Amino acid sequence: DIQDSDAIRDILLEHQPDFIFHMAAQALVRPSYSSPLDTFSVNSLGTVNILEGLRALKKNVTAVMITSDKAYDNVEWIWGYKETDRIGGKDPYSASKGMAELAIRSYVESFFNSPDSNVKIGIARAGNVIGGGDWAVDRIVPDCIRSWSDNKSVDIRKPNATRPWQHVLEPLSGYLSLSTALHKGYVKNGEPYNFGPHAHNNYSVHELINSMSEYWENIRWNDVSKSGDHVHEAALL
Repeated sequence: DIQDSDAIRDILLEHQPDFIFHMAAQALVRPSYSSPLDTFSVNSLGTVNILEGLRALKKNVTAVMITSDKAYDNVEWIWGYKETDRIGGKDPYSASKGMAELAIRSYVESFFNSPDSNVKIGIARAGNVIGGGDWAVDRIVPDCIRSWSDNKSVDIRKPNATRPWQHVLEPLSGYLSLSTALHKGYVKNGEPYNFGPHAHNNYSVHELINSMSEYWENIRWNDVSKSGDHVHEAALL
């Protein structure tokens, strides 16, 4: 539990890691509305606890802190966000990730910024990751598979929304590459990096579902983005 600062410190002091990949989080937007306090505690203060544990280490260690592309202030423009764009989300989940980024920057500048610092930190921002092992709610692929396996329609909130989909192995490979570059001093300590596909590889939710439907016989999904009680049902064969 990354909310337990003493336990985190004790674990790091016991195991003396060479590399740390911080991925623990409350990772869903909808629960952040029902449990904002838990979301802020886990994502923001939990990250601070990891940083405090790093500060207790006396050996060389490289840490990749994974936050989210939701950390950016979403201004709804059509192009992608750069690492220098403004941080800060409007919903509790996005805001909690922005707060985590502020904490990371504070620790880098205050404790890990000297040339001889034993701690090197990289910040990784990725989003819309799909792939094996993800069975959370409100995820497009698991939601579809669960519904289709029971011969049910799946509710799709924004079928025309375009996302930078990427398979989970892609950002994981990036995190490993970033840790190696940090360890060898090829990149600057404390910098953020975006991980995602090229813009021309973006696809809409509708296109993703159509691609998935090639492996199923009778696929149904509901567009619940319509106003009022009207729901449009589309059959994908």
